[in-house]
Amino acid sequence: MARIHAPVMQTWALANQKGGTGKTTTAIHLAAALAAQGKRCLLIDLDPQAHATLGLGVAVEDGSSIAATFLDGKPLNALVRTTTAGFHLIPSEARLGEFEEVAERSLQPEGILAAALSELTARYDWVLLDCPPRADGVITLNAIRAATTTLLVVETGAFALQGALRARRIFEEHAREMGSPVSLRLVATMFHPSSRVSREFLIALQARFGTIMLDTVVRWDEALREAVAYGVPATEIAPHSAAAVDFDALAAEILARVAAEDHARRGTIRPALEPEPLPHSASAAPTPLTE
Repeated sequence: MARIHAPVMQTWALANQKGGTGKTTTAIHLAAALAAQGKRCLLIDLDPQAHATLGLGVAVEDGSSIAATFLDGKPLNALVRTTTAGFHLIPSEARLGEFEEVAERSLQPEGILAAALSELTARYDWVLLDCPPRADGVITLNAIRAATTTLLVVETGAFALQGALRARRIFEEHAREMGSPVSLRLVATMFHPSSRVSREFLIALQARFGTIMLDTVVRWDEALREAVAYGVPATEIAPHSAAAVDFDALAAEILARVAAEDHARRGTIRPALEPEPLPHSASAAPTPLTE
């Protein structure tokens, strides 16, 4: 009799050591792109600044944010909100910042989120965790411990490489403390194809991170800024924009990689040493990089 493998809920923590990397924008648009692919997706805003919550135009009432789980033990099911983009959201608020202080007096505070997420395994295919811009904070460590994969979101700009390398060291050190390896991926964002500096940083990222770096590169697009004003993903107001194209490509690549890794674990296919690169749109392909 064939062995039946239950699907694993993919939990990806989107993180970095610094702000301004496009992390929250990536979290929102990746959630929307996964939902468009028919995946049951939940986005959890773990940043006390609540940028994902604000970017989706969600108002938060007392006791209805992720802070209630960390500070009061409230179950995640009680906090889920529906968005117009087809995925669910657990919002955040400034009160979440209190947890960093509370954690100092708690036993094993890094495991709270993983325990809370266990109740959602049958409800979602994907959970995205939008982390605060601090790689070594207890909230981000909660996300890494709960995640099946940590996605390092890096902008193609000044000081990006140093920040990414530092974040990687922090994540790997935390994995050693947990006694298990961290599954790490990297995505480059805010890419300006016409900028030589942007192209050079992309080359540097590819050289240092190699195969853990995703093939899809997310370009900067004015539609992303406009979307924030409307409280919706850019795909809803500009479905043919560069942002929409790139995030659809990112979701497709991630789904393909996860499927290939799942087949490899089951032994149904031989894992490739290098994943097959997915095609980019002509305007997204960084052809000047060979100069």
